Amino acid sequence: MASNDTSLNQAKFVLPNNDLEQQETSTLEIESKDFDYTKRSQWLRAAVLGANDGLVSTASLMMGVGAVKHDIKAMILTGFAGLVAGACSMAIGEFVSVYSQLDIEVSQMKRNNERKEQENTEQVDIESLPNPLQAAAASALAFSVGAMVPLLAASFIREYRVRIGVVLAAVTFALVIFGCLGSVLGKAPVLRSVMRILVGGWLAMAITFGLTMLIGYSGL
Repeated sequence: MASNDTSLNQAKFVLPNNDLEQQETSTLEIESKDFDYTKRSQWLRAAVLGANDGLVSTASLMMGVGAVKHDIKAMILTGFAGLVAGACSMAIGEFVSVYSQLDIEVSQMKRNNERKEQENTEQVDIESLPNPLQAAAASALAFSVGAMVPLLAASFIREYRVRIGVVLAAVTFALVIFGCLGSVLGKAPVLRSVMRILVGGWLAMAITFGLTMLIGYSGL
């Protein structure tokens, strides 16, 4: 009898713990399924766009200059100038764009809150508003990170053909990484995202290289 009583007491303590664990697991699963991935859109869009622009624009500038001038110093200086100018441009442009969006949403929120006060309903939360400084900083930082890839790839290679090949390979690899990162964070198809960003980057570099070579050799 004593043994049976002990087993029953243990069972009484074990069952609630199992129920609690199941409830916690169910809650975590529901929160994971109900997570709103659109909340990531603000900083994710700015970061992916900035990194892709920094990578492609800087690499295209370096490839364009390299088409007519084989000097490594000219390519590096061109890439560095593109990094600084592009990061500043991205930050300012993103700040102005998001701030304009913020003004519109604040005005709309004020109108909604005034109407909700009259109707005695819950007001809109301001946490959902976009952050211009966050978007600007993300764009500038991401652009700089992307632009560093072709710069570092070309910095230590003096042979012209090898340098062009290494830059192209490094940019291709980085485009794949950025495409995968953006698709995973945004829960989008990986292959489609990678191919889209790869084709766009290759086209930009090819067009810049070809047109610069054409103009350079035409004597204009």
